[in-house]
Amino acid sequence: MNTATIDAVQTRKLYIESYGCAMNFSDSEIIASIMGEHGFIQATDEYDADVIFLNTCAIRDNAEQRIRERLKHLRATKSKNSDLIIGVLGCMAERLKDKLLEEEKLVDVVAGPDSYRELPKLVAEVDDGARAINVLLSREETYGDLNPVRLNSNGITAFISIMRGCDNMCSFCVVPFTRGRERSRDPESIVKEAIDLRDQGYKEITLLGQNVDSYLWFGGGPKKEFKKLTPEEQESSVDFAGLLEKVALATPQMRIRYSTSHPRDITEKVVYTMAKYPNICNYIHLPAQSGNSRVLEVMSRNYTREWYMGKIEMIRNILPDCGISCDIISGFCTETEEEHADTLSLMEWAQFDFSYMYMYSERPGTPAAKKFSDDIPEEVKKRRLQEIIALQKQISKQKNEARVGKVCTVLIEGNSKKSADDWAGRNDENMVVVFPKETYQKGDFVNVLIERATTTTLIGKAIGKNAPF
Repeated sequence: MNTATIDAVQTRKLYIESYGCAMNFSDSEIIASIMGEHGFIQATDEYDADVIFLNTCAIRDNAEQRIRERLKHLRATKSKNSDLIIGVLGCMAERLKDKLLEEEKLVDVVAGPDSYRELPKLVAEVDDGARAINVLLSREETYGDLNPVRLNSNGITAFISIMRGCDNMCSFCVVPFTRGRERSRDPESIVKEAIDLRDQGYKEITLLGQNVDSYLWFGGGPKKEFKKLTPEEQESSVDFAGLLEKVALATPQMRIRYSTSHPRDITEKVVYTMAKYPNICNYIHLPAQSGNSRVLEVMSRNYTREWYMGKIEMIRNILPDCGISCDIISGFCTETEEEHADTLSLMEWAQFDFSYMYMYSERPGTPAAKKFSDDIPEEVKKRRLQEIIALQKQISKQKNEARVGKVCTVLIEGNSKKSADDWAGRNDENMVVVFPKETYQKGDFVNVLIERATTTTLIGKAIGKNAPF
């Protein structure tokens, strides 16, 4: 595609909708940066746009069905504006590839997670009358040289992508097939992005990856296990604990969070680094998925119930007040009632602060779909899920009520969802806290006395600003 053709797409308006995980929302900011370099500006809504991108998720079937319904809705918008270009990007784009162009006649562009630099060219190809697709996966692309455009930002919190892809072949998960192999980003580019955000007034960053604990930088090239590095590479390498320390030291007045951890890979070194630096939040998201060792083996999680419990004990020993959340799947292939009961007993034992809880959703192309029958009836999955949800609500309420009478430091992120007279923010352990505004401002760190609690929220009153670090 020649430069003149690419130039033809300039000064148009782009509208991006993001679905799914935090990584997708972070990717949308990368997409906005790439398109912005080619003259696209952000549209206020779909009706103001010349190009609409849906940045999609493929982790569960209902996520894909939601995108299909959205495309049907956009058909009416496109019927009124034949020049409108619609693109499906991200994990669903990579998984379905040509089917999106064949089945959804209004889709003009299909681009996978490693193809975003090609989007201006793909749009230009559509301008020339073609439909455009690029879903090639990369062993090297990290987008580490780009400055993301912060979309729908509150100006206080921001994501920083530190790695892409996943090497864990969990049998239920489509991510390794839609996002490719793990690639870690140059730590200096991560530190620079954190400093830039600090200079823009941001107060908190979250380091993102499908499995942040396997972050490893040794000067370039595809990710390797530490033991497979040469002595020279080991000497110059940076693991996740080292990256956390670099970011904590570079931005001592900013809160630092990270997501997501894998139980197999989280180390004492990481947790001790959290304990060492007060600006690293005491919060870990540690998905269990199941509380039964046989089911975990079928899931290809590469750890047992006892191994997982050992990781929780390690975290509690080093960081007694650490907030811990979890992912849990109900009704995975072959799961028995006794094995479901093991998940409930693990939840009782671990006392998670909150959990993300789902029914198993078979994804075409995954090892589970190839090897196992999705043999748990839908009504059984739903009943087990409701039992999991009910137990987590009970645990969350008890844990939140135990915080009544205590003081925590809260970073004000914006208005409460229920009242413009109240601020909302999160404490160190990632709990939502709501309190009257009084004279405080967004971005302030405030000490809040907790007076009452619900299952999901702590409610209190501010007792003064705080310089928490």
